[in-house]
Amino acid sequence: TGTKEGCAEGDCGACTVAVADGPGAPPRAVNACILFLPMLDGATLFTVESLKRADGGLHPIQQALVDHHGSQCGFCTPGFVMSLYAHFANAGGIGKRELDDALAGNLCRCTGYGPILEAARRVNSAKPEPFVTLAPDPEPLAIEHVSTGTGLTKRFFAPRSLADLAALALRFPDAVLLAGATDVGLWVTKQQRELETIISVMQVRELRAIMQTEEGLEIGAAVRYSEAHAALGAYHGDLGELVRRLGAVQVRNCGTIGGNIANGSPIGDMAPALIAAGAILVLRKGEAERRLALEDYFLAYGKQDRTPGEFVARVIVPRLPSNALYSAYKITKRFDQDVSAVCGAFRVRRDGARVIEARLAFGGMAATPKRARNGEQILESGAWSEANVRKAMAALERDFSPLSDVRGSAAYRLETARNLLYRFYLESAGQAGETRVLDIMAVDHA
Repeated sequence: TGTKEGCAEGDCGACTVAVADGPGAPPRAVNACILFLPMLDGATLFTVESLKRADGGLHPIQQALVDHHGSQCGFCTPGFVMSLYAHFANAGGIGKRELDDALAGNLCRCTGYGPILEAARRVNSAKPEPFVTLAPDPEPLAIEHVSTGTGLTKRFFAPRSLADLAALALRFPDAVLLAGATDVGLWVTKQQRELETIISVMQVRELRAIMQTEEGLEIGAAVRYSEAHAALGAYHGDLGELVRRLGAVQVRNCGTIGGNIANGSPIGDMAPALIAAGAILVLRKGEAERRLALEDYFLAYGKQDRTPGEFVARVIVPRLPSNALYSAYKITKRFDQDVSAVCGAFRVRRDGARVIEARLAFGGMAATPKRARNGEQILESGAWSEANVRKAMAALERDFSPLSDVRGSAAYRLETARNLLYRFYLESAGQAGETRVLDIMAVDHA
């Protein structure tokens, strides 16, 4: 009963609990409000009650919050406690940046973060406390249930192998394929949709792998953002920074790159960044696989190049060529846990001063993540120069007709997209001047 529901969309963090995936695995902070109960099969769940001491005393995290007045009405406090519990269980540090990141997904509604952050810094011990995890059930989960409210027969499957997943997807071609539920969960909590058949991909061993191959970085469709963070950061620093600003810890601990791509969101940050890198998508249906360029997967708003019974298996990010420039940028109203107004990512290959390939990809500018083909053609017609870049900036008006919404007007988005391309040029050309403007609150994030 200590776990609270605030926003019911995985945003406020009041419902934060910790989940360990197997024996010895450290618990990860997740949003309980958008999890489906069968997703906990084979895992160990920790709620705020799990921290209770045998002598009735408070856990050191709870005691620090009391001592430093880190709570007002108290509604959000259990979520803060569990976020810090998971943070310290994963050997997280107590520096400002580490704690800012750990608590970015916990939104206190009635006071500032100051006392809460001070309490976190003053926890008696940042070492992980002993925790007990259970051995998972060796049998894959398969549930069939008749809903008493609607009479619908509901099913939930969690296959363990790629072959079993492929067979289930063919058997139930209209099933909802579930990864981290960071979006599908909202179909239920916000849209009140009745989901009849759900097939979880998160137990499929082959989809949980990250591999470096001769072709590049291969990321399985069930790899969580938090698990891919280091590999993407090693590929390019901008990708690592992009992942750090995607959602919050609780979201990155559940959401997957494959699920975000399969969902086809026009404002998902990873799609334009991977499109610019030349990523290849691998889809599977039955025993057959097919490949296509990631940008070709997105056909129209809410429509992707995926047939019934077919699913995203992995994404391949080719090695960055030695003659390539690459950058990715996320523009939002606030630093943490915000949806992009515009996300821009660029890769330019040069032969001397001449551009031999340009890939300009944007999110938030159209009904799908999209390349700026007119701008690319202008860059590929000449030198990597300010004059050509400015021509490409002007051509973006022919590539995009963005919408106006709460995150930005159409005019703002178009001007921002142009300026991001110019910023990329200035940074790659080594021009003097500051292109990454920071306010005082963001200095530690630089």
